[in-house]
Order: sequence, then structure tokens, then C-alpha cells
Amino acid sequence: MKSANIYSNISRPKSLNKKIHPGWIAAAVTFATLMATAGFRSAPSVLIVPLEDAFGWSRSQISLAVSINVMLFGLVAPFAAALMERFTVRKVVMSALSVVALSASSTIFMTQPWHLWLLWGVGVGTGAGSMALVFAATVANRWFIKSKGIVVGALTAATATGQLIFLPLLSHFAITYGWKSVSLTVGGASALVVPFIYLFLKEKPEALGIAPFGAADDWKPEPKSDMSAARIAIDTARRVSRSRDFWILFGTFFVCGLSTNGLIGTHFIPAAHDHGMNETVAASLLAMVGVFDVIGTIFSGWLTDRIDPRKLLFFYYGLRGLSLFLLPSILFSTMHPSTLVFIIFYGLDWVATVPPTIMLCRHVLGTQRATVVYGWVFVGHQVGASVAALGAAVLRVKLGDYALAFYISATMCLVAALAVLRIARGLSAAQLRG
Repeated sequence: MKSANIYSNISRPKSLNKKIHPGWIAAAVTFATLMATAGFRSAPSVLIVPLEDAFGWSRSQISLAVSINVMLFGLVAPFAAALMERFTVRKVVMSALSVVALSASSTIFMTQPWHLWLLWGVGVGTGAGSMALVFAATVANRWFIKSKGIVVGALTAATATGQLIFLPLLSHFAITYGWKSVSLTVGGASALVVPFIYLFLKEKPEALGIAPFGAADDWKPEPKSDMSAARIAIDTARRVSRSRDFWILFGTFFVCGLSTNGLIGTHFIPAAHDHGMNETVAASLLAMVGVFDVIGTIFSGWLTDRIDPRKLLFFYYGLRGLSLFLLPSILFSTMHPSTLVFIIFYGLDWVATVPPTIMLCRHVLGTQRATVVYGWVFVGHQVGASVAALGAAVLRVKLGDYALAFYISATMCLVAALAVLRIARGLSAAQLRG
């Protein structure tokens, strides 16, 4: 009875109508947090060479921390929503940021490789994974009815923006002030975001006595599900495990993560360094991926509404594979035009796979569970990234260069391009859309 009275008082006060809707403030705070999170996750790629020089650790030992990091980033995602449901979004995000701050800052005291695995692998990986995917989705779903797609797209682009800002900066710090400055910067930045979240991120619009942005006059909060978020995640995993199409999506997104975050995102800078390129220049090139990533994602979303998503994925994976075959021959000591062309294309293609993949996830269990299905498909993405982060380093140690790692990834991209054509056979693009 009490809750009914609360919801009956939800309105749009005139004072709020004339001001910015609090949902936009929540989105802005979320954007800033996700942008910072991208910086936390991109830091290991600029630390590989400095840590080699400082401790004499092998590249495979250092990359294992990256592998653990990206693995946990994906595995935590399907369950982070359960924590947010039980303990509130603010508490979970603030706790995650605190874990990242403590873990990153503590690396300045490390003396053994396992310290790096524990702190940057487990600590930062778990903390960052508790924020990214479900944080953006939760904020968008709670605060927006109208413009939800724009908000989701913007929050997705936050990671690219963060990469653009942080990678060159952290690389400069590593070269100029040493690797410890990177750890302290990440730790300090994450700690500073905590009070920012506490002060400005409100939990739900109904807590302020208002409706979400764009809600109808008769809007009421959806009744709370009897099934917990954790049970929904587990039940969805059980059901999709019987679907061949899910495993194709899982496998192709495994290749997506392997060929982006795991390989290029982690090893492009050290690979370019192997060819004599300055680390700051290499980091700036990788950061450019973030610029074109935003453009490519938005354009891919537009294409997904008009073209069969299976054909788009065939195109994306196929061209990505061909470009990776060329990469070993276009890395030079300076910024060569061919290298720049590769970066532009890879940026456009980086997460262009996401919109058509999300659309195909709707086919597996329907629209109601599509987001959760995508959460499990995203696990495949991070498993692939984890495998590449470690595997490429091992090949580099054994063979002295990254060429074979690029060729293997290229071949897997071509296999993925053929595999996506087998999803939902017999159904038209119009039927997939709904």
C-alpha cells in the first residue's frame, strides 16, 4: 500500500520541466565513469615494455595479467546486474572503483609477477567488469524511454573516447616518469570518481518523484520480477546452451574479442615498438581507433536497420581478416600512410560488429531476454580477448615477433565470416528484426 502511494505521486513538476531532466545528468555521470574505466583497462598495453625493462619479466608473464583482466571483465558482466539489483547501482560502482583504485595503486610495491596477476589481473579486471556493460544498460533502461538508443550508443562510445584520451597520456607518463606514474594515475583517477558517483548519480527517477525521460503520462514503474537477476542470468545460460545459433554467435564474438581488445588493443604498441616505432606514436595511432570506432559503430547501427545483419557481419569479419594478413608488412619505425589506413579501417570495424550481433541475439530467445543473451555472448568476446592477450605474447617470446599471431587471428576472422551466414537459416532479415 505504501509503495502504491509512492508511485502515485510520480509526476513531472513544472520546475523540472523547465530544467535538464535528471536522466541526462545520470547519463553524463555514467559517460564520464565509463570513459575513465576505458583508461583503466587500456593501461596494461602501455605497461608491457616498461615492465619488461624494469623487472626483466617476460612478455608472456606480463601479458598473463592482461589475459586475466579481460577474462574477468567478461565473466563478471552477466552477474554484475544481480549485485546492482541487491545493493544499488551507486554502491556497486563505488565499490568497484575503490577496488580498482586500491589494486592499481598497490602495484607500485610489487616485486613478483604474481603480484601483477593478482592486482592488475584480478583486482582491476573484476572492478572494471562490474561497471562497463551492465552499468550503461541499467542507467539507460531506468532513466530513459525516449532517446534510449542514442543514450546507449553514446555510453558505448564512452569507452572509445576514454581510450582516445588516456592511451597517449598514459604512454607519455610511462616514458617520462616511469611505469609507477601510470599506476598512480589510474589509482588516483578511479578514487576521485567515487565521490563524483556518490554526489551526482541518483538511483532511479521514481526516487526523485519523477518519471523517466520521454515517459507517457500514465507511466508506472514495472513491477519487480520475482526472479533475481542472478537466476535470470543462469536460466538464460541454460536455455541458450541448447541453441546452435547461440554458439555460432558466441564463437564469432570470441573471434571479435580475439582480434580487437586481445590482439590489437593489447599488442599493437609493443608490436610497433618491435619495428622501431616510438611508444607514444604507437599509442597515438591506437588511440585513433577510438575516433573512428565511434563513427563506425553509429554507421553500423544505421546499416543494421536496413541490411541483413548476417551479411554485415560477413563483410566486417572478412575485411578484418584480410587487413590482419597485411599488418606485419605495414609496420614501420615511423607513421607510414599504409599503417594509418589500417588504423582508420580497424577503428571503423572495431565494434561495428556489435549492432548486428545484438539484433541476432533477439532471434535466440526473443526480445525479452535479448540483453541477457548478449551478456553471455559478450563473455565469448572477453574469453577470446583473454586468449589473444596471452597467446600472442607467448608466440612473440617463442618466435621473436607477432607475425604468426596476426596470421592466426586473420584466419579465424575469415572462418567467422563464413560461420555467421549459417545463423537463423531460412529466416529473412525482416523476420529477424521482428
